[in-house]
Amino acid sequence: MKETKKETKLTRPKGWVVKDRLYELTGRHKPLVFSIPSRHTVTRPLLYFDEEIGYNRELKYATNQPTPFVDEQKGVSTLGRIIMRNGRLFVDKKDQCLQLMLSVYHPWANDVFKEHDEVEIATDELGSLEYQLAAMNAATTIDIEHAEAILRAEIGSDVLSMSSKEIKRDILLMARRRPTVFLQLANDENVELRNFGAKAVEQGHIQLSPDQRMFTYPNGKKLCVVPYDEHPYSALAAWFKTDEGMEVYKVLAKKVK
Repeated sequence: MKETKKETKLTRPKGWVVKDRLYELTGRHKPLVFSIPSRHTVTRPLLYFDEEIGYNRELKYATNQPTPFVDEQKGVSTLGRIIMRNGRLFVDKKDQCLQLMLSVYHPWANDVFKEHDEVEIATDELGSLEYQLAAMNAATTIDIEHAEAILRAEIGSDVLSMSSKEIKRDILLMARRRPTVFLQLANDENVELRNFGAKAVEQGHIQLSPDQRMFTYPNGKKLCVVPYDEHPYSALAAWFKTDEGMEVYKVLAKKVK
C-alpha cells in the first residue's frame, strides 16, 4: 500500500492576517546593509521557546520550506538570507514563513527590528498632537508673570531683556516644540518661587555666593544654605515655604519689582 506524503502545515497565530509586511530597524542608526541572523548558531542562538511543548525550538529561514522550525522542515533546506537595506525590509505576503519568523518567532523581533504598523504610528502621532495642543492651549491662557517664570527656568536672566510680546511668543513656541517640558514647568508649583528668588538676587535684595552654596542678605548675614547637588533657586523656593522663609518672602515681596 502506497504511503501518502504528509505536508508540513504552517501554524499561524490566532488573528494572523495574510498581507504584505514591512519591517524596520528600531534604532536611530540605519545602515545601508544590515543582516539579520537566519539560522541558529553557537555564537548567535536562534531559538523560540514553545510554551505548549515546553522547550526551545531551533529556527532557520529556508526559502524552500513552509516553516521556520527546523524540527518541522523536511528534506534539504535552502538557507535564505535576511537583509535590511537602509533599515527596511519588505516581505511579500507569499513568504509567510519569513513573515512569521520576523513578526513572531525571531528573538530580535520588537527589539532590534519591528513590523511597520500604520495604526500604531497614527496612534502615537495623535497622542503627540493632542499633547502639543494641550500645551498650546495652556500657553495661550497663561499670565505674563507665570510665562516669565517658565522661560527663566529655560533661558535664565535673558528673559529680563524681553518685552511682554516676546515672552508670549517664546512661551507659545516652547509649548509647540517642547510640550512635555512646558507642561511640567507650567504645573510646577515652585517655578514662580524660583523666578521670584532670581529676581530678588538680580535686584540686589539678597545675594548668592560665588560657589552657589549659600544665600545671604546684602550685609552678609546667612539666609539659607543650598543642599549639595541641588539647584540653588530650587533650594531657595523650598526654603520660602518654611516658617522662617515665609516671613522673609513677605518682606521681599514688598521690594521685588
